[in-house]
Parts: sequence; C-alpha cells; structure tokens
Amino acid sequence: MEKPYQTIFELCDLIREASFSLHRYLRHGHLENVYENGLKHRLEKLDLKVEQQLPLNVEDEDGTVLGNFFADLFVENQLIIELKAVKALAEAHVAQLLGYLRATNTEHGLLINLGAPKLEIRKFVLT
Repeated sequence: MEKPYQTIFELCDLIREASFSLHRYLRHGHLENVYENGLKHRLEKLDLKVEQQLPLNVEDEDGTVLGNFFADLFVENQLIIELKAVKALAEAHVAQLLGYLRATNTEHGLLINLGAPKLEIRKFVLT
C-alpha cells in the first residue's frame, strides 16, 4: 500500500490539515486528551501509523537509559507530536519538545496548540 505522503514535509502538511479540521470542528476549550484522541483518529483515517502515549527512553550519550517520557503522538516512526490545550504556547513547551527530540534522536517534531481560539502549529528540526 502506498503512503499518502512522499516526504516528511508532506507528512507534516497532512498533520496540519487534520489539526486544522479538528480545531475547526471542536474549537477551543477541551482537555488535551480530547484533542489527542481526535487527532489520532483523524490521522489513522489517513492510513498513517500513529502511536499514542508511546513510552520513549531518554538516554545518555553512552546509551544508558536515564528515564523515559510518553510522546503524545508518534507518527510513522519518525515524527513526535506534542499537543497542548493552553491559551498560548510558552518557551517551556518548546523546550519540552526539543528535549524529547534530542533524547530520542528523532529529527522532526510538531508542537500543536489546540486550546486557543487560533490553532498554533510549530515545526522543529534537529540538525
């Protein structure tokens, strides 16, 4: 079966469209897990592999496991999505996602805030 995207950028576009559609339908004011469940559902309808609350290890440079965290959504084994339902994104939210990316050697991440009147999506790439 052919994937509905060719590049990571096309994958991010699909996620942006699904997020916008979900936000337009639900609007703001729900708890984060409602948006998380909704986005997972919409992405799976696009035939994307989505893992929810996936435990990921945080490792030291020598591979020693230092702890773990739970990625809100991990899409196609290559993209971490951190969802928020807040009035506005803060630097702490950015630091959280960047920490997840560094700790797991994942190159691409999206920080999505569905809790404000205007949808906010920020893409991050570790290089």
